[in-house]
Amino acid sequence: MDKRFLTPAETAGAIVAAGERVLTQPLSRTLVLSLLAGFYIAFGAELATVVTSDAATHLGLGVSRLLGGSVFSLGLMLVVVCGAELFTGNSLLAKAALHGRIPWGKLAENWGVVILGNLAGSLFFAWLMTETGLWQNGRIGEHAVGIAAVKCQLDFWPAFVRGILCNWLVCLAVFMATAARDIISKILACYVPIMAFVASGFEHNVANMYFIPAGLFIDLALGQQTNGLTWGNFFIGNLLPVTLGNIVGGVVFVSFAYWFVHLRGTKAE
Repeated sequence: MDKRFLTPAETAGAIVAAGERVLTQPLSRTLVLSLLAGFYIAFGAELATVVTSDAATHLGLGVSRLLGGSVFSLGLMLVVVCGAELFTGNSLLAKAALHGRIPWGKLAENWGVVILGNLAGSLFFAWLMTETGLWQNGRIGEHAVGIAAVKCQLDFWPAFVRGILCNWLVCLAVFMATAARDIISKILACYVPIMAFVASGFEHNVANMYFIPAGLFIDLALGQQTNGLTWGNFFIGNLLPVTLGNIVGGVVFVSFAYWFVHLRGTKAE
């Protein structure tokens, strides 16, 4: 009988099996798929910027965050359904390394290529949005710069913890989408956790690869310098702690947890 979804144990096994692709997948394919993931997350991020630009004024902050999270979830839906390599989601591949199916070195290689591809895709998309001329002079552009500036002003520890909480939810979304057997279930599995992390104010490194450069590019186009919004604060002040937090959230609280519960002590085939 065709099952409508996989059990948690079956899902953990499916993720381990899927992780073996890093052993044979050409780096060129990984790079292209990671570029696509950067584009897809940026689509969700720019849409969230538009939707939340004035929503808080009319509907209140909570509803504005709910709407922003709802449309931002488009990014992971595209990654999961269309296929792409997203750094945060690839934290789940640690389960395959824990189970002895792939070497930790190959996992590190995958993460390195994917994060660089995600960054390149996000930067290119942020530049494209600047070139559209849609945001330079208006409320949406001001909002985009404001989002970027706030993220650059975060201290290391809060950014790190928000990164943990974010990727905990992102990896649970990917876990549930892997368990789902039909397209509607996969979309719903992506929507709820992603909406929750955005509405809660958690930090996602690939999303920030779009949000912060978008603000920087708008500043450049307008010939202005927003306080605290610099490339140094982007890479060191935000991206570094958020990425470390994302790794902890995905590897410890999802990959290790479900490997320990369902796969520890079983034979790695």
